Formats: sequence, structure tokens, C-alpha cells
Amino acid sequence: MLWLKAFHIVFVVTWFAGLFYLPRLFVYAAENPEPAVQDLFRIMQRRLLGITHIGGALAVGFGLALILAAPEVYLAMGWLHAKLVLVVLLVAYHLWCWRLVLAFRAGRNRHDSTWYRWFNEAPALLLVAIVLLAILKPF
Repeated sequence: MLWLKAFHIVFVVTWFAGLFYLPRLFVYAAENPEPAVQDLFRIMQRRLLGITHIGGALAVGFGLALILAAPEVYLAMGWLHAKLVLVVLLVAYHLWCWRLVLAFRAGRNRHDSTWYRWFNEAPALLLVAIVLLAILKPF
């Protein structure tokens, strides 16, 4: 069980690293419209998104494995239900990032750097809420 938890945490960190940095790449790409710079940012976005996909899939996979290892224990915890709702929101944010990478790739970015700076705050808020729920287990 501790091995599952350890790997879950490792891949959560990997996932969040990607979700924190990918929107920063969007900020920089929105501020630098030169074609050569855009080409470089598209490569960086694509590669980081791949790592983020892997981190997210493994974080979710190990998290589900933890639940399935003792479902009668975990599913009785109210805090876990709240955490899972936040994880669903995080997955939605991840998918939104993927759509934005595709928009940049197609040359169809519709947002400015200020919008991306605000967009970049969402995973931090989700991280704080998820960690507080997992550590404090308030209900």
C-alpha cells in the first residue's frame, strides 16, 4: 500500500509540474508572435504536454489503485469524495491545456498573455485544496 501511495505522490508532482509550466509557455508564446519563436514554443508545448499526460495518467492510475486496494475504507471517507471532485476538475483543466496546445499548433491562439497568466492560477488553487483535504481529512 505504501508503494502505491509513494508512486501516486511522485506522479502527482510530475503532473502538476506540467500543469504549472505549460500555461507559462502559453504566456510566453502569446507575447512573442515571431514565427521562429512560435515554432520553438510549439515544440516545447508538445513535449511538455506528453510528459504531463504520462504524469496525469499514472497519478490517476495509482490513486485508483490505492482506492481499489481498500475500497471499504477509502470510499467511506467524505474528504476523498471531495478530493475526487477536485481531481475531475484538474483532469478537465488538463484537457483544456491540451486544446490550447492544439490551438497554438494550428496558429489559432485567441487569448493574450494576461488571460494565460490568470489561467495559470487554477492548478495552484486546486493543488492547495487537494493537499488540504488529503492531509487534514476534515470530513
